[in-house]
Amino acid sequence: MQKEKLIRRLKIIEGQVRGLQDMLSKGTYCIDVITQTSAVKQALSNIEDSIMESHLGSCAVDQMKMGKEGKAISEIL
Repeated sequence: MQKEKLIRRLKIIEGQVRGLQDMLSKGTYCIDVITQTSAVKQALSNIEDSIMESHLGSCAVDQMKMGKEGKAISEIL
């Protein structure tokens, strides 16, 4: 996981959310707003996936090495 890359992506999402606020304030067509909210949700999901991938490759492995398999397994599930 590259922290800087994820932060940059979150700033883009932040801009999208501000754009959504403007769209609602201006009375933008509902389907256009929903399209943008879907894009924000997908972007957040992609960030979650990146963080989880990093977690599984480092933190969870470290927990297992330290004998904390139960904790690692519960976080994964």
